[in-house]
Amino acid sequence: MLDCFALLEQSRRPWLDPETLKQKFLAASAAVHPDRVHEAPPDARQSAQARYTDLNTAYNRLREPRDRLRHLLELELGVRPPDVQPIPQHLVDLFMEISSLTREADAILKEQAAISSPLIKVQFFERAQEMIAKLTTLQQQLRSHTDGLLAELKQIDADWVSVPAEPQARRPLLLRLEQLYPLLGYFGRWSSQIQERIVRLSF
Repeated sequence: MLDCFALLEQSRRPWLDPETLKQKFLAASAAVHPDRVHEAPPDARQSAQARYTDLNTAYNRLREPRDRLRHLLELELGVRPPDVQPIPQHLVDLFMEISSLTREADAILKEQAAISSPLIKVQFFERAQEMIAKLTTLQQQLRSHTDGLLAELKQIDADWVSVPAEPQARRPLLLRLEQLYPLLGYFGRWSSQIQERIVRLSF
């Protein structure tokens, strides 16, 4: 398994400074960038391309908190956490609200697509703006939830580096990281769904 932390010379931990990670990636990838090795022998070019691909994969995996968390759990536990999990009970009401509002937005978009009269389109513009306002409010709520999870992730990271690097000592932290992983997925996915409707309603 590709260890993205080791490849980019980063400590294996829940949180990484985005700017430091970016600088590590740029420095590591500069020497094997295709533009730098285009005159090298074929074997050297192929090796450099493989290394450049691995570095890109590692950077993209580590820069996103959820992807980094999945990779960390996979390295630490030896298995990849499941991507599909039941929605926690405390999020069911929020999920129902999101489902209801996105269905309402989809209904407006469907009606709007069937209209050819400029006058009626103007009337729909007002409805669209009202829906955008509702969706934006809900998206802000999701951002607040996500910000809370990221703050907790940083706190876990502080605890992570303060305990011995042994499975038993880190087990409680890993358990909590396993719980955070699907939550980051839910909020990210729901936010994307809402953003998609906001964009479509804006045109």
